Amino acid sequence: MKVKVACVGDSITQGVGTIGERSYPKQLGALIGSEFEVGNFGISGATMLRGGDKPYSQQPEYQAMLAMKADIYVVLLGTNDTKPHNWSQKKGFKPSALALLEAIFNANPASKIFLCLPIPAFPANFEITDEVIRTEVIPLLREVAEEKHLEIVDLYSVLEGKGKFVPDKVHPNAAGYKLISKAVAGAILRGV
Repeated sequence: MKVKVACVGDSITQGVGTIGERSYPKQLGALIGSEFEVGNFGISGATMLRGGDKPYSQQPEYQAMLAMKADIYVVLLGTNDTKPHNWSQKKGFKPSALALLEAIFNANPASKIFLCLPIPAFPANFEITDEVIRTEVIPLLREVAEEKHLEIVDLYSVLEGKGKFVPDKVHPNAAGYKLISKAVAGAILRGV
Protein backbone atom coordinates (compact mmCIF):
# COMPACT_ATOMS: atom_id res chain seq x y z
CA MET A 1 0.00 0.00 0.00
CA LYS A 2 1.30 3.45 -0.93
CA VAL A 3 2.20 6.09 1.64
CA LYS A 4 -0.23 8.97 1.07
CA VAL A 5 1.14 12.52 1.11
CA ALA A 6 -1.20 15.54 1.11
CA CYS A 7 0.29 18.89 0.09
CA VAL A 8 -1.82 21.61 1.71
CA GLY A 9 -1.46 25.24 0.72
CA ASP A 10 -2.08 28.21 -1.51
CA SER A 11 -1.02 29.08 -5.07
CA ILE A 12 2.59 28.11 -4.31
CA THR A 13 1.41 24.56 -3.60
CA GLN A 14 -1.06 24.65 -6.48
CA GLY A 15 1.82 25.50 -8.84
CA VAL A 16 0.97 28.99 -10.09
CA GLY A 17 3.87 30.30 -12.15
CA THR A 18 4.61 27.03 -13.93
CA ILE A 19 2.91 24.22 -15.83
CA GLY A 20 1.15 21.69 -13.57
CA GLU A 21 3.74 18.96 -14.10
CA ARG A 22 6.37 21.25 -12.59
CA SER A 23 4.49 22.19 -9.42
CA TYR A 24 6.32 21.27 -6.24
CA PRO A 25 3.89 18.39 -5.39
CA LYS A 26 4.43 16.85 -8.86
CA GLN A 27 8.21 17.19 -8.56
CA LEU A 28 8.01 15.89 -4.98
CA GLY A 29 6.24 12.75 -6.18
CA ALA A 30 9.00 12.10 -8.70
CA LEU A 31 11.70 12.61 -6.05
CA ILE A 32 10.27 10.42 -3.29
CA GLY A 33 9.30 7.54 -5.54
CA SER A 34 6.48 5.28 -6.59
CA GLU A 35 5.78 3.95 -3.09
CA PHE A 36 4.27 7.37 -2.34
CA GLU A 37 1.01 8.86 -3.62
CA VAL A 38 1.16 12.68 -3.56
CA GLY A 39 -2.01 14.77 -3.61
CA ASN A 40 -1.97 18.48 -4.46
CA PHE A 41 -4.53 20.33 -2.35
CA GLY A 42 -3.27 23.84 -3.07
CA ILE A 43 -5.74 26.61 -3.86
CA SER A 44 -4.71 30.01 -5.14
CA GLY A 45 -5.29 32.88 -2.72
CA ALA A 46 -5.95 30.69 0.33
CA THR A 47 -5.20 32.00 3.81
CA MET A 48 -4.43 30.21 7.04
CA LEU A 49 -6.58 32.83 8.74
CA ARG A 50 -10.12 31.57 9.13
CA GLY A 51 -11.15 35.25 9.03
CA GLY A 52 -9.09 35.98 5.90
CA ASP A 53 -10.49 36.83 2.48
CA LYS A 54 -10.18 33.20 1.29
CA PRO A 55 -9.85 30.84 4.28
CA TYR A 56 -8.34 27.49 3.34
CA SER A 57 -10.73 25.83 5.79
CA GLN A 58 -13.70 26.98 3.66
CA GLN A 59 -12.39 25.69 0.31
CA PRO A 60 -13.32 22.33 -1.29
CA GLU A 61 -9.61 21.36 -1.19
CA TYR A 62 -9.78 21.44 2.62
CA GLN A 63 -12.44 18.74 2.74
CA ALA A 64 -10.66 16.73 0.03
CA MET A 65 -7.32 16.72 1.87
CA LEU A 66 -9.01 15.62 5.09
CA ALA A 67 -10.88 12.88 3.21
CA MET A 68 -7.56 11.57 1.84
CA LYS A 69 -6.60 10.61 5.44
CA ALA A 70 -2.98 10.97 4.37
CA ASP A 71 -0.06 9.45 6.24
CA ILE A 72 1.93 12.67 5.72
CA TYR A 73 0.68 16.25 5.49
CA VAL A 74 2.86 19.08 4.18
CA VAL A 75 1.33 22.42 5.17
CA LEU A 76 2.48 25.58 3.37
CA LEU A 77 0.21 28.53 4.21
CA GLY A 78 0.75 32.07 5.45
CA THR A 79 1.78 34.03 2.37
CA ASN A 80 -1.66 35.47 1.52
CA ASP A 81 -2.24 36.18 5.20
CA THR A 82 0.33 39.01 4.96
CA LYS A 83 -1.89 41.14 2.73
CA PRO A 84 -2.82 44.19 4.86
CA HIS A 85 -6.58 43.48 4.80
CA ASN A 86 -5.90 39.95 6.08
CA TRP A 87 -3.08 40.72 8.51
CA SER A 88 -5.29 43.28 10.26
CA GLN A 89 -6.73 40.10 11.86
CA LYS A 90 -3.35 38.64 12.79
CA LYS A 91 -4.56 37.69 16.29
CA GLY A 92 -6.46 34.89 14.59
CA PHE A 93 -3.44 33.45 12.75
CA LYS A 94 -2.12 31.10 15.43
CA PRO A 95 -5.60 29.86 16.48
CA SER A 96 -6.37 29.25 12.79
CA ALA A 97 -3.14 27.26 12.36
CA LEU A 98 -3.89 25.20 15.45
CA ALA A 99 -7.45 24.53 14.22
CA LEU A 100 -6.13 23.31 10.85
CA LEU A 101 -3.67 20.96 12.55
CA GLU A 102 -6.39 19.69 14.88
CA ALA A 103 -8.61 18.89 11.88
CA ILE A 104 -5.74 16.98 10.25
CA PHE A 105 -5.04 15.02 13.45
CA ASN A 106 -8.75 14.22 13.73
CA ALA A 107 -8.80 12.95 10.13
CA ASN A 108 -5.82 10.68 10.76
CA PRO A 109 -4.37 10.65 14.29
CA ALA A 110 -1.36 8.65 13.02
CA SER A 111 -0.40 11.22 10.39
CA LYS A 112 2.93 13.04 10.40
CA ILE A 113 2.70 16.76 9.70
CA PHE A 114 5.46 18.94 8.29
CA LEU A 115 4.90 22.66 8.78
CA CYS A 116 6.58 24.75 6.09
CA LEU A 117 7.82 28.29 6.55
CA PRO A 118 6.65 30.40 3.57
CA ILE A 119 9.09 31.45 0.90
CA PRO A 120 10.28 35.08 0.71
CA ALA A 121 8.50 37.72 -1.36
CA PHE A 122 10.92 39.66 -3.60
CA PRO A 123 10.32 42.33 -2.36
CA ALA A 124 6.55 42.08 -2.65
CA ASN A 125 3.70 41.75 -5.12
CA PHE A 126 -0.07 41.20 -4.87
CA GLU A 127 0.10 43.16 -1.54
CA ILE A 128 2.11 40.29 -0.02
CA THR A 129 4.64 41.64 2.46
CA ASP A 130 8.01 39.96 2.96
CA GLU A 131 8.68 41.78 6.21
CA VAL A 132 5.46 40.37 7.69
CA ILE A 133 6.38 36.86 6.44
CA ARG A 134 9.84 37.11 8.01
CA THR A 135 9.12 38.95 11.28
CA GLU A 136 5.59 37.83 12.17
CA VAL A 137 4.28 34.80 10.24
CA ILE A 138 7.44 32.71 10.58
CA PRO A 139 7.81 33.26 14.36
CA LEU A 140 4.14 32.32 14.84
CA LEU A 141 4.57 29.16 12.76
CA ARG A 142 7.67 28.26 14.78
CA GLU A 143 5.60 28.65 17.99
CA VAL A 144 2.89 26.38 16.58
CA ALA A 145 5.45 23.77 15.49
CA GLU A 146 7.08 23.80 18.92
CA GLU A 147 3.76 23.46 20.74
CA LYS A 148 2.61 20.61 18.51
CA HIS A 149 6.06 18.95 18.21
CA LEU A 150 6.07 19.25 14.42
CA GLU A 151 9.04 19.29 12.10
CA ILE A 152 9.57 22.55 10.25
CA VAL A 153 10.63 22.71 6.61
CA ASP A 154 12.31 26.11 6.27
CA LEU A 155 11.42 27.11 2.72
CA TYR A 156 12.20 30.74 3.50
CA SER A 157 15.89 29.86 3.83
CA VAL A 158 15.73 27.61 0.74
CA LEU A 159 14.80 30.57 -1.50
CA GLU A 160 16.26 33.47 0.48
CA GLY A 161 18.39 35.63 -1.82
CA LYS A 162 17.29 33.60 -4.86
CA GLY A 163 14.88 36.06 -6.48
CA LYS A 164 15.78 34.76 -9.95
CA PHE A 165 13.72 31.65 -9.11
CA VAL A 166 10.68 33.80 -8.22
CA PRO A 167 10.04 35.90 -11.35
CA ASP A 168 6.76 37.56 -10.27
CA LYS A 169 8.19 38.14 -6.75
CA VAL A 170 5.79 35.62 -5.13
CA HIS A 171 5.46 32.43 -7.24
CA PRO A 172 8.50 30.29 -8.06
CA ASN A 173 9.35 29.11 -11.56
CA ALA A 174 9.96 25.42 -12.26
CA ALA A 175 13.53 25.66 -10.90
CA GLY A 176 12.26 27.35 -7.74
CA TYR A 177 9.63 24.66 -7.26
CA LYS A 178 12.38 22.08 -7.68
CA LEU A 179 14.26 23.61 -4.73
CA ILE A 180 11.07 23.46 -2.66
CA SER A 181 10.38 19.84 -3.64
CA LYS A 182 13.94 18.81 -2.76
CA ALA A 183 13.65 20.36 0.71
CA VAL A 184 10.27 18.72 1.35
CA ALA A 185 11.46 15.36 -0.04
CA GLY A 186 14.49 15.47 2.24
CA ALA A 187 12.30 16.07 5.28
CA ILE A 188 9.86 13.29 4.33
CA LEU A 189 12.55 10.73 3.56
CA ARG A 190 14.38 11.49 6.82
CA GLY A 191 11.13 11.11 8.75
CA VAL A 192 9.79 7.91 7.16
